Amino acid sequence: MICDICPRGCAIAEGAVGFCGVRATINSKNTPLNYGRITPPALDPIEKKPLARYKSGSRVLSIGSFGCNFSCPFCQNHPISMLRPKRAGDIGTVIENAGMILVTPAELVSQAASLASRGNIGLAYTYNEPLIGHEFVRDTAQLVKERGMDNVLVTNGCLNRRYFEALLPFIDAMNIDLKAFHAPFYDRITDRITDRITGRITGMSGHKSPENRFLETVKTNIELAANSCHLEITCLIIPGENDGDDEMAELTEFIAAISPDIPLHITRFFPRYRYAGREATPPETILRLARLARGKLHDVFTGNM
Repeated sequence: MICDICPRGCAIAEGAVGFCGVRATINSKNTPLNYGRITPPALDPIEKKPLARYKSGSRVLSIGSFGCNFSCPFCQNHPISMLRPKRAGDIGTVIENAGMILVTPAELVSQAASLASRGNIGLAYTYNEPLIGHEFVRDTAQLVKERGMDNVLVTNGCLNRRYFEALLPFIDAMNIDLKAFHAPFYDRITDRITDRITGRITGMSGHKSPENRFLETVKTNIELAANSCHLEITCLIIPGENDGDDEMAELTEFIAAISPDIPLHITRFFPRYRYAGREATPPETILRLARLARGKLHDVFTGNM
């Protein structure tokens, strides 16, 4: 089975799992292993998502799961995002080791509604990459809307268009993590992989294209989201990786062409995961890039300062 959920296009044998650790072939069907398997919900400030211009001062019940279609070496949520069973049959051990719970969309929505008196406005799908398990997001988000609450999506934005568009009617606010604005960076965090079972190369083609298809998918989805819901964008700045003035200028020009009112969060990197030995981003770098971005955008925020 060729998975068509994201641009990677993994070839997944029966009983095997794709690169993301979520999409598996079971009875010849593309099946999400993480459906209803979530981290214990947390009632977070909306600003933590981060959303600076959406219902400030409110809270949102936040859930995650496991897996991701990227492999960012700096991931702050790597204990769950990089949790990836090798075979579909391993799922029980994986969720037990991660301390995940099993819930239905209806159970989760009831819990969210019960927290309205504590300032909860709805549900946020976050922490790992929620879009690779888009079915659970869709089913839950529909029930959330029926209860008159809000859906918040925090994502890398890398879902193939037909699935992304199907979710948009249910999403009220979104933060998309635009990792960088040049293909080599996306090449590194989405590089081709070998299928765990068949040994077949899947995902990226052998050459490095000037236009990485993951980046292009994210850019397209940013435009779609901006026309459908409240949108904010985050860019984590890593020294020597995506901290150049020229790149920030291109990134902000892209956003401004859609709307200069889209808030941009320029966020400071701290050593995490495989980048644990690196230096944190100097505060002056964040401030410099924020000044540059404000030449094009009305709302630019600095994070982790």
